[in-house]
Amino acid sequence: MILVVGGAGAFGSRLVAGLAATTDLRVIVAGRDVAKAEAVARTVPDGRGRAARLDATEVSAGELLALGATVVVDAAGPFQGGAPVLARAAIEAGLPYLDLADGRDFVAAFPALDAAARANGVVALTGASSTPALSNAALDALTAGWRTVETVRVAIVPGNRAPRGLSVMRAILSYAGQPVRVLRAGTWQNRPGWGLLSRIAVPGLGRRFASLCETPDLDILPARFPALRTALFRAGLELPLLHLGLSLASLPVRWRLLPSLVPLARPFLAIAGWLDRFGSDRGGMSVEALGTDATGRPVRAVWSLVAEAGDGPYVPTLPALAAIRRLTDPSAAPIPPGARPCVGVLSLEAIEAEMARLAIRTRCDIDHPAPLFARVLGDGFARMPEALRAVHGAVGDGAFRGRAAVVRGRGPLVALVAALFRLPPALEDGPIRVTMEPDLDAGSERWTRHFPDRRFSSRMRRAGPDGSGRVREHFGPFAMDLAVRAHADGLDMAVTGWRFGPLPLPRFLRPTTQASERVDAQGRFRFDVALFLPFLGLLVHYRGWLVRCDEREEETP
Repeated sequence: MILVVGGAGAFGSRLVAGLAATTDLRVIVAGRDVAKAEAVARTVPDGRGRAARLDATEVSAGELLALGATVVVDAAGPFQGGAPVLARAAIEAGLPYLDLADGRDFVAAFPALDAAARANGVVALTGASSTPALSNAALDALTAGWRTVETVRVAIVPGNRAPRGLSVMRAILSYAGQPVRVLRAGTWQNRPGWGLLSRIAVPGLGRRFASLCETPDLDILPARFPALRTALFRAGLELPLLHLGLSLASLPVRWRLLPSLVPLARPFLAIAGWLDRFGSDRGGMSVEALGTDATGRPVRAVWSLVAEAGDGPYVPTLPALAAIRRLTDPSAAPIPPGARPCVGVLSLEAIEAEMARLAIRTRCDIDHPAPLFARVLGDGFARMPEALRAVHGAVGDGAFRGRAAVVRGRGPLVALVAALFRLPPALEDGPIRVTMEPDLDAGSERWTRHFPDRRFSSRMRRAGPDGSGRVREHFGPFAMDLAVRAHADGLDMAVTGWRFGPLPLPRFLRPTTQASERVDAQGRFRFDVALFLPFLGLLVHYRGWLVRCDEREEETP
């Protein structure tokens, strides 16, 4: 007897439908509203369904045993800020338990129940949903045999006509505008929920807006993959009006003018309901991984899902359905007892098998993209020393640390230009951290140099065809065209032009540079960059060494 708490909700009712359609199991549909639970229970054929009133926040082990449950499923939500009352009751009653939790705090705290679960011989799984169960199953399938996993980006973009319950809306609003701890380029940073706005492409679905959301994967992925430097999880609303509107609405929370948007959940739900007629019932999900394969080659792999005909809301229930099937099948390999996230428990194949009855299709794309400098330099890339190729040869995000010295030019105009570009102040000898974030779709790389009390970024992209030896480095609205030459000793760059936006600027105002990369006696990557302004002389000269940073750091304010 499968007890589904919250079985009349947006996801619970779909889990019940899956159990009814693909198993012979008896189902108890439970919740606070018995009338709604009875309506769903009647959809289970052959009299295998019945309803019960149950409050997941107050339930006891005795109540679960009195209902005759053999497996307990929590599909109620929202899990953000919640306590695992139902899980504790199930463990005490000796009953297998799983939930559809996507709350980061809830999943992170769940292993506290592990000792009790082991003592009672109970399997208790949290997050048997799109995150972290499906996302990690897809990632495991994509990266099997890889040497390193360096960057992972997950995105979920439902169709606008997908049903939204109050619990789902409260879950989204619970983190909108709030600080979200996320690993980016080897640094733990706090970024606003529903920030990091991006346009992402899901194969077979097209491009949609997506923003940072707080999910268990933000903790689980860095813990599972030691070489991981970036782990991002984004979600998107199909209608730009709704997506960008939520971004704007989150600003008062970012600015500490409002503590949270959760009290506005009902008005937000009403607004979304007014716009239900627009958009589509097509949604999707993607899991992208970048790193090095078994041979050491740079590799990118993307698993993606597209749900048609309004079947997208079934996706979060499919890992739970697969887990129930395994728990109730005597011939299946038993799941070891204990309380933990539903990661490494279900294969992607097992979850995808649950999609057969639905209008859901998946695909996997794998390629070996060439890093920016490998494309720019062509055959010359292989002539560079290994230490330089290691820095410029990755497709995943990278982080490097070392020491640097900085000399600054003098004069008020030099100081003004340096401030405009956020160039570092003079430094005799100090720590430096450099992060590199490739954008393979745009064919660019963002380099950020972190000096004490200052950091500045630039974005590099090709300025000609492959093998041309030309890149364009952007500093805000300004850009410099650089000629890049590789040789056995290293790499040299020289300015050949500059521009403001798309407009070329006069040659006589062109800055000049002396930039080189070499390998020092200790085998380290060594950089030496001097930038000069016409009529003014030296702007900045910084030099030093870098090695790959294997440890993650906390962002300094």
